[in-house]
Amino acid sequence: MNAVLLTIVVMIALCLLRVPVPIALISAALLGALHAGMDTTTAIGALNDNLLVGAQVGMTYVMIGAFAVAIARSGILDLFAQKIAARVGSDAQGTSKDLKWFLFAIFIFCSLISQNLVPVHIAFIPVMIPPLLAVFNRLRIDRRAIACILACSISFSYLLLPTGFGAIYLNEILMANVNDVGVAYDLSMTADMAPKAMFLPVMGIVAGMLVAVFITYRKPRDYVTDPSAENHINPAKPVSINPLQLLATVAALAVALICQLQFDSLLVGAMIGFVILAAAGIFRWRAQDDVFTEGMRMMAQIAVIITIASGFAGVLDATGEIAPLVQASAELIGDNKALGALIMLLVGLFITIGFGDSFASVPILAPIYIPLALALGFSPMATIALLGASAALGDAGSPASTITLGATSGLNADGQHDHVKDSVIPTFIHANFGMVLFAWIAAMIL
Repeated sequence: MNAVLLTIVVMIALCLLRVPVPIALISAALLGALHAGMDTTTAIGALNDNLLVGAQVGMTYVMIGAFAVAIARSGILDLFAQKIAARVGSDAQGTSKDLKWFLFAIFIFCSLISQNLVPVHIAFIPVMIPPLLAVFNRLRIDRRAIACILACSISFSYLLLPTGFGAIYLNEILMANVNDVGVAYDLSMTADMAPKAMFLPVMGIVAGMLVAVFITYRKPRDYVTDPSAENHINPAKPVSINPLQLLATVAALAVALICQLQFDSLLVGAMIGFVILAAAGIFRWRAQDDVFTEGMRMMAQIAVIITIASGFAGVLDATGEIAPLVQASAELIGDNKALGALIMLLVGLFITIGFGDSFASVPILAPIYIPLALALGFSPMATIALLGASAALGDAGSPASTITLGATSGLNADGQHDHVKDSVIPTFIHANFGMVLFAWIAAMIL
């Protein structure tokens, strides 16, 4: 059996058996490496050698977490939760329904701007969602629907809109790899081609989100409300915000965005935003360590899993069996374009589930997918759509993905939302099935 297939299957099986994700990643990676003929020392070396990249990303998330906690200290999110909770009527069914859709719209909006306008990625989720859990319980909202809304909206944003994280994926990674590999095949890509090629695949994600909201998780679901969470609905002391603090918070967000764009670093942008909030008195200067520690604690699990997932991806690469897997798929395809598009998408889905990161999948798939797609007669736009969608498939729905981890970090604040059953499986089904279908259609008609 192909070592890559074995590794990913074992990793998914361990996660479904509720083995902690970090342990599942390490165990599956070592088993796959041994199956590929690597000795234990070499396998551990491949794991360790690739932890550095993940650690760098993990530190960025820690800083973003500290910045998010500092923003929360301003009281903006508590005020928002209080205003929303005040609108929850115990017997006003119509009001409750209106509020439910309003909340869904807010989550979509926040997810979109978190990747582009205010690129904090998933850090807003563990800050914004927990104060609203009691509201969700009153409205009897199925949290799996919210997990799908968050995952699909975040994916939509960076896969289609070429700013923030979208600029990184579409321009710096997808376009760069297409042009590097395509030069030998007379294939070149410009920045305006990426959104056009990715439009239909992304519409598949939107379709999946609508199915989750209106069909799969439409029925009410009951949860137990923690007594402390009731304080957000019936607070002993109403929340109020000093206008100067509000101005400072907005200024910190603006400066953080400008610095992130100027220096191309989320780490620097979040750090400067944190310093501005501290200097503005949002929290006491002596409390900086406490705020930073709280942010680090909030993002610690995500940072650890990202770091280990980087080593996991390194082991998959070190086995040398990714290329044979794709080559075997190519041999199975023959000259059948329709079958070729489907198999390329499914192989990309499987590989990205293991990586948990679409950004890392593009460089691996590009050298094989581009010549294969062109040989099958796909147009340049169809080739770009196949590569971009194949790498993105599995990002939402992987146990190691920051998107699913972020959703769980907010929705499981009271211990009633399981990472695999309530985040991974629902987002995998609804974000990926629709995207496979629409990406296949895009490949056939572009």
